[in-house]
Amino acid sequence: MNSWKETRMAKARFGVALLLAAWLSLPGVAGAQATPAASTEPDQPTDMLVPPTSASDFTSSQLDSILAGDWRAPKNRARDVYRHPKATLQFFGVRPDRTVIEITPGGGWYAEILAPLLHDDGHYIAAEKMPTADSEARSDDSALRRKFAADPAHYGNARIVEFDPKAPVFGPPDSADLVLTFRNVHNWVMADTAPAMFKAFFAVLRPGGVLGVVDHRADEGASLESVKGSGYLPTRYVVKLATEAGFTLDESSEINANPKDTRDYPKGVWTLPPTLTLGEQDRSKYLAIGESDRMTLRFTKPAAPAASTTP
Repeated sequence: MNSWKETRMAKARFGVALLLAAWLSLPGVAGAQATPAASTEPDQPTDMLVPPTSASDFTSSQLDSILAGDWRAPKNRARDVYRHPKATLQFFGVRPDRTVIEITPGGGWYAEILAPLLHDDGHYIAAEKMPTADSEARSDDSALRRKFAADPAHYGNARIVEFDPKAPVFGPPDSADLVLTFRNVHNWVMADTAPAMFKAFFAVLRPGGVLGVVDHRADEGASLESVKGSGYLPTRYVVKLATEAGFTLDESSEINANPKDTRDYPKGVWTLPPTLTLGEQDRSKYLAIGESDRMTLRFTKPAAPAASTTP
């Protein structure tokens, strides 16, 4: 069983804690609390003195509950050791009350985490590539759509939007708090649509919003041309794509680093798990390496300048 009910009860307790914190911040209240008058009442139980749970602690506990959820496919949970979803989402600043757009989520590895997390107080939007004429029928029966339809308790509030990679639009301008993409940028680079995608991310994010990027990392100093088609990308090139679209690099992380990855495989990054393109050939060798070495980058859309008061 999962602890989804316990999580929702915790959310109610968190709301009470926020109200208490707001009351304590009122003028005069904080000072009164700092120097309480002598009381003739018996000592309060020690658990009454515990400070309210912080928003970050609350999100952490919610993520723990969701990661243990029995709705997650076992094969997906087995990838947690390589993809570090809790640390990654915390690094990007994901919270349950945010509007989050995930770009091309595929079968929904992260959707199994993000959609339930945002179900009650936030918004999860999955952005899928618009089908071409010959794939339109398959789109209506996609794995992600089936997943959402089969479990409304966890995915009932999730949305799917379609976009044209050559002229992408993900929603109204300034409407999202976060745009996240996992292991997709290399595909856009190969298709020559990456600049348009990053500009569209910038447009849909509100000022101060976050773009979170995870992708396969090429060797330091490798040129784009030398690795194009391998699935790996130079970090500086991804930073260039984002900054040219208007973003500022806020921070990078080694959360998803893998020093065992030598990046010199017959079929590029797809030689490694989970794809294992070579099948049984050297399978144990590639399983021992694990998934690829990955960059984890957090960009921000600069806040809008303050309105001028000059006549």
